[in-house]
Amino acid sequence: MQSKARTVEEYLASLPADRRAALEAVRKVILDNLDKDYEEGMSYGAIGYYVPHRIYPPGYHCDPRLPLPFAGLGSQKHYMSLGIMCNYGGSAEEKRFRAAWLRTGKKLDMGKCCVRFRKLEDVPLEVIGESIRRMPAKKFIEQYEKSRLSKRKPTATSAKGPKAKPGAKKKKVTKKATRKVR
Repeated sequence: MQSKARTVEEYLASLPADRRAALEAVRKVILDNLDKDYEEGMSYGAIGYYVPHRIYPPGYHCDPRLPLPFAGLGSQKHYMSLGIMCNYGGSAEEKRFRAAWLRTGKKLDMGKCCVRFRKLEDVPLEVIGESIRRMPAKKFIEQYEKSRLSKRKPTATSAKGPKAKPGAKKKKVTKKATRKVR
């Protein structure tokens, strides 16, 4: 659920008191541990932490006009969420984060990088702080660029298009399939 708030303060003021208190507590831990090269602001309708263009001019590959997102904190309809991008995709940081969380005895409800929680007591704040502290902006940029490069796999192409995978069946092209529709 995206907010139309234009500032973090406006966003927090729009929340019910219990959610505001929970997000303010998580926000304080983030800000206390956040590298100076990150900035906080509204991003995707929630509180965002990102690498600004002055530090990383290329911006976010999905939309280079946007700064590179690092973390997000928000209130959804049925839960609150915290997404930390360095804990994505089976990275060593993700494995460390999951193990540290589980050692606290608290239940972890996590998607690809987004942790969902219903109340502040469900969140081990020290684990959040450590995860944020372990990833200064320059290190995050290196991890991000390495990840982007590893996803660009060269494809063998010819004049007829991409090569078929070994063992793949060829599609039979019929006259009917190639006829133009008017």
